[in-house]
Amino acid sequence: MNNTGILLQFTSFGESHGVGIGGVLSGMPAGIIIDECFIESELTRRQGGSKFATPRKEDDKYQIFSGVFEGITTGTPIGFFIPNTNVRSKDYNTIKDIFRPSHADFTYYHKYGYRDYRGGGRSSARESVSRVFAGALAKLLLREFNIEILSGIINVGNIFSQKSEFCYDDFMYAKNSDIFSLDKDIEEQQKDSILKAKNKGDSIGASALVCVKNTPIGLGEPLYYKLDSILAKDLMGLNAVKAIEIGDGIQSSIRNGSTNNDFMNKNGFISNHSGGILGGISNGNDIFIKIHFKPTPSIFLSQQSIDINGNEIDLKLQGRHDPCVGIRGSIVCESIVALVIADMLLLNTTSRLDFIKKIYNQ
Repeated sequence: MNNTGILLQFTSFGESHGVGIGGVLSGMPAGIIIDECFIESELTRRQGGSKFATPRKEDDKYQIFSGVFEGITTGTPIGFFIPNTNVRSKDYNTIKDIFRPSHADFTYYHKYGYRDYRGGGRSSARESVSRVFAGALAKLLLREFNIEILSGIINVGNIFSQKSEFCYDDFMYAKNSDIFSLDKDIEEQQKDSILKAKNKGDSIGASALVCVKNTPIGLGEPLYYKLDSILAKDLMGLNAVKAIEIGDGIQSSIRNGSTNNDFMNKNGFISNHSGGILGGISNGNDIFIKIHFKPTPSIFLSQQSIDINGNEIDLKLQGRHDPCVGIRGSIVCESIVALVIADMLLLNTTSRLDFIKKIYNQ
């Protein structure tokens, strides 16, 4: 499946070394001003080119084909396209019949009987540029309701932040960090870990934290379209993501209810162990989501594998790859969360009769 959402539906298409990447975002309300500078800044945040990311850097010059007139959304589907302009497909000619360890090559081949071996084709992280573009549009909608989505890196490998909570200033710091680190005290250690792995031809994992601020109460559609379950589903749909935690996540499994419950007083919730979601519905607290990325499977060390005929081989990859895919992945996670929150915002408008009557002035 290549689509997600109910009222705000997003569909993507394209491959890593194809003509380009594109998508359709339908259900966007009319009347939203398209902030081109903001969209470009979101695409830039995701781009490679630094020593901590893949050397492949695309211009990401987008084209909007429909759904926008005179810089304002019309309410019809927004079609967009982002050309691929910096491909080096020849890097993959020698491995067209070989399965790269921990890539989707093996499963794509056995599912479809064929695969696009150029950079992984559809399974490449290049596809995520369409999610960032669509997420930028969703953020323009959320901006109208003062809903803000922030992200940053908690850990790189075993270099963890010791902070129990992250404040708004930490997320602002992450925006200007080369690796989007949330903790300036360990940022240099995290950078060193990435460069050490890169210099050895290896890669390293990382974890990101996404925060949704100013979330209204009531987002989420129980029982089968809960806010937390859809966030987990869509985030797990991103390449290299291996685990999701909402709020305190796995830490909740080792506590008693007396220490995990979020008690309340007349001013609201005293704590936020639940991460802003109760019963699949937002409770008005900030939403916190941890996303855990595996190490980039494309490494430059010798690896054991097989080819499509079952022959054992020693594989040594070429090409351009992220030494830590979680770094740029954190930006994509922001966009995915934005799409989910925007969809839930629209869905919530029909949850009560008085909401519907307000729309029709009754």
